[in-house]
Amino acid sequence: MKGYVFHGPGRSAWEDVPDPDLKEPTDAIVRVDAVTICGTDLHILKGDVPEVRPGTVLGHEAVGEIVEVGADVRTVRPGDRVLVSCITACGRCRYCRDGAYGQCLGGGGWILGHLIDGTQAEYVRVPHADLSVHPLPGAVPDEEAVLLADIFPTAYEVGVLNGRVRPGDTVVVVGAGPVGLAAIATARLFSPERVIAIDVAAARLEAARSMGADAVADAREDPAQLVADLTGGLGADVVVEAVGVPETFELCTRMVRAGGHVANVGVHGKPATLHLEDLWIKNLTLTTGLVDTRSTPTLLRMAAASRLPLGDLVTHTFPLDRMEEAYDVFARAADTGALKVVLGGPQREVVAVGAEEAAARGTGS
Repeated sequence: MKGYVFHGPGRSAWEDVPDPDLKEPTDAIVRVDAVTICGTDLHILKGDVPEVRPGTVLGHEAVGEIVEVGADVRTVRPGDRVLVSCITACGRCRYCRDGAYGQCLGGGGWILGHLIDGTQAEYVRVPHADLSVHPLPGAVPDEEAVLLADIFPTAYEVGVLNGRVRPGDTVVVVGAGPVGLAAIATARLFSPERVIAIDVAAARLEAARSMGADAVADAREDPAQLVADLTGGLGADVVVEAVGVPETFELCTRMVRAGGHVANVGVHGKPATLHLEDLWIKNLTLTTGLVDTRSTPTLLRMAAASRLPLGDLVTHTFPLDRMEEAYDVFARAADTGALKVVLGGPQREVVAVGAEEAAARGTGS
């Protein structure tokens, strides 16, 4: 089969790889019908995730059809259409029993496209299939369902729930990429007073407005002052970091009010300074986290009821064999207007747009 293989920082290719086989009786083999690219995949290609070994097939999100299951798999069978979660869960270890599947000690956690071959291929082996794939309702199309494998549960769990968003809060989301936009959409489920989006790209800020942001700010134009002005000088109740660079993390800590929450979602490849000389007195809560995907069943029900703006995030689609082109479009989001690129499933014409045109269309990067 074909798969997208990581060969070291800056080197990758769509090439022939061995077909996956069942290795454990709890495994399933899934034919990939739709897959997407995550910002974490770009971090891997930059060398920010050194645990990923050269030769690994990338990808940790997919929709597809079960083609084979091990003898101990009970919840799915060949022919079932499923969502492949970005997190694999054994269901037996201490963390899985607590619902912290991302920290699984039994051979799970984030392993697809990280520690084992992932989903950016024609077929994928999914360990611990009973808890790691989700049967899909027919009402949710492939290109929307694949967004529930990672970005929506990540934004909801690591950003909104960890940040403890409450009614009446001022919520600031720093980074209006796909995860940041999903954080805006899911924060609104809790009726905050306002949601403020911060980014450097005009197209992203326009997309943030379309997802429900009440105000937007260019990160280069003193957004902390805007937040102070809108909150009577207090600062934000919750600030979600959805970029993963030192500068945005430190910006988040400057904008949060005393007693507030900073929820870090971004994948960091470099150290960031925690200015405890200023923060020790502010009663802050700082959370980090890898998604557990325990919210996926809830999000699936909401998607089936058309309660989540999934389709608005998909800006480009490709056939699987144009993986390298899709990576290029996604990596150059500021130029192409890409939010989420989906490979496989229904195809639409791919049009590269600049930031101004993307903003006019209501799309972003």
